[in-house]
Amino acid sequence: MKLVYAIVNDDDTYAVTKAMQKKGIRATKLASTGGFLSRGNTTFMICCRDEQVDEIISVCKEHSRKRRQVVLSTEINEGMISDPEPVEVNIGGATIFVTDIERFEQV
Repeated sequence: MKLVYAIVNDDDTYAVTKAMQKKGIRATKLASTGGFLSRGNTTFMICCRDEQVDEIISVCKEHSRKRRQVVLSTEINEGMISDPEPVEVNIGGATIFVTDIERFEQV
């Protein structure tokens, strides 16, 4: 068994959730915050059989899109710049971790 952690931008959470539901993938959703821009994310925790991991990753890839966003340089450097300038950064997509599960129970 595996535990998949999929961290998805809040803008993509609805699409990922619906796609997982259509495929019968059950997940626990946690609200989380990214460390880089301190923006909202959703962390999906999914316990699954080994052979389901690729399907879960595929759903996340298909429904989590990367995009460019303009932010002020102070958001990146925590106010260390006296004249903030707009900077374009990549956001979105999904960050996925897969770990082994020794034991799983639903009680």
